[in-house]
Amino acid sequence: MKAAFLYNANDLRLEETEKPSINDDEILVKVKSAAICGTDIRMFKNGYAGVDENNPRILGHEISGEIAETGKNVQKYKKGMRVAIAPNMGCGTCDRCVSGNAHLCETYEAFGINLQGGFAEYLKIPAKAVNQGNLVELDDKISYEEAALVEPLSCVFNGQSRVNIELGDTVLIIGAGPIGIMHAFLAKIQGAVKVFMNDLSEDRLALCKELDPDIITVTSAELKEKIMAETKGNGVDVSIIAAPSPEAQSSAIELMNMNGRVLFFGGLPKDRENVQLNSNTIHYKQLAVHGSARASLIQYRKSLALVENGLIPMKKIISSRFKLDEINEAVKKAADGSGLKNVINFED
Repeated sequence: MKAAFLYNANDLRLEETEKPSINDDEILVKVKSAAICGTDIRMFKNGYAGVDENNPRILGHEISGEIAETGKNVQKYKKGMRVAIAPNMGCGTCDRCVSGNAHLCETYEAFGINLQGGFAEYLKIPAKAVNQGNLVELDDKISYEEAALVEPLSCVFNGQSRVNIELGDTVLIIGAGPIGIMHAFLAKIQGAVKVFMNDLSEDRLALCKELDPDIITVTSAELKEKIMAETKGNGVDVSIIAAPSPEAQSSAIELMNMNGRVLFFGGLPKDRENVQLNSNTIHYKQLAVHGSARASLIQYRKSLALVENGLIPMKKIISSRFKLDEINEAVKKAADGSGLKNVINFED
């Protein structure tokens, strides 16, 4: 089979390799679609611990496909079943896992991160993932490429569960990339009456407005003035920072309403991870500041249901489609930040 192996920073090679073999408790999936994520880009640009010439890694953790083989002990899943694949799995026995938070397990594993991933024609699903329910059967209404994008949506779902958007809330999203747009879509169906989108790129803001004319796009130069004008001087109820910017995290605090909720979605570069926040503003406005990471299996399944039932227009977010043979072109396009989601579609 063909697979895209990362050997070192900026060294991604499409190679022929053996198709994985499975044991009696495992599943083999024929990959149909795999989307490129910001994590893939960071691993491509910077390399990853433990990945080198002797231990290359197949990237890709936003995956969907068709079951090609099942081990004889596998009960629920059948050959030919269309599935979406949640990438994160835990040990299954620690307090975090048994409380439904396997994605926060201290020894968590994930396809395309510390296990071989989905930029390959076939993906082996270990028994742990089979038993924990990482494979979810797809409704006929959803395409493989839409299903691949359920993974980032589930991370958005997890983040918004921390800030509890309510009917009538005003929401500011900083970062108009695909994650920011997913945040906007989800905030609207949860009852936000105004969703503001801010980004340094006016092209990204224009694209966002094209996808959803109801979103209020705001440049950085006019951000505070427009937010205060649109909220009668109160500030926003919820602010979501979906950009790797310490300045955005700091400035968002000053745009909040009383009892506001702030979400720091995604991490910062290690040399910029210390952020100065006005603790008096947090104190006197009774602000709640949250972080979020990855997503639980139930959040993944609920996110899939949102897409299957047409509540999140996922196809709008796909800007480019590639074949596996074009993986380096696809990764470079994603790294340039042009467009939104780039998807690898596999031939039958």
